Amino acid sequence: MRGTRRQWLSGLATAASGLVLAACDQLTLNPSVQKGLARAEGLTRRAQRLLVDRTALAQEFPESRISPDFRANGSISPGDADYRALVDNGFADWRLVVDGLVERPLALSLAELRAQPVRTQVTRHDCVEGWSAIGKWTGARLGALLDKAGLKPDARYVVFHCADTLDPNAPQGLGRYYESIDLVDAYHPQTILAYDMNGAPLPVAHGAPVRLRVERQLGYKHAKYVMRIEAVADLTGIAGGKGGFWEDRGYEWYAGI
Repeated sequence: MRGTRRQWLSGLATAASGLVLAACDQLTLNPSVQKGLARAEGLTRRAQRLLVDRTALAQEFPESRISPDFRANGSISPGDADYRALVDNGFADWRLVVDGLVERPLALSLAELRAQPVRTQVTRHDCVEGWSAIGKWTGARLGALLDKAGLKPDARYVVFHCADTLDPNAPQGLGRYYESIDLVDAYHPQTILAYDMNGAPLPVAHGAPVRLRVERQLGYKHAKYVMRIEAVADLTGIAGGKGGFWEDRGYEWYAGI
């Protein structure tokens, strides 16, 4: 999304009265309210999983519906030195690490990732800011990649560690983008690590060399600039403990649509 979600939230704040904002802040910072919101989110997720087949596909479109202008969400040109070095050498030194609770850790080059089981899909990206766009994505199926690495029995989530620092003023370890999904979404047929967009290599603005596509969730879950995939038993010990960069700042962890 153009700009940052912090700017988006600031815009919402300006539209509300100071009195209401103060009351809302007091409520949302209240531990009891936070626990209640977390329980509500869990109920929403469980209800959707009960009502919708876990393998039900997000709508796919003919190529004629591809949007002529697909806005880039989140970071569009990370300034991190290690990422810029990868860009400069055409991602020849980039490796996708798959580790954590796996039997066979992986470190795949872009060519090796392209050799994995592949899927192409034309889907709609729905942004939390209210815009949508349709694009064609080609990439490695995440479920097949996890099977190649061999998940251990206690793995419950996969965490995507990214190359872009979205908040340089955050305490060490809390400013880089990351996201997570559970194994239900990880093994969904449309969950892929996309390296091509609209028939061409993924551009930097859209997350080169690889971004996550998890088509039944909102855009902030579609992590860009993916460097490492970590299988974990829980999310509490990672960054802010809520399972994602924006989740640590108040967004819902489950963004199902």
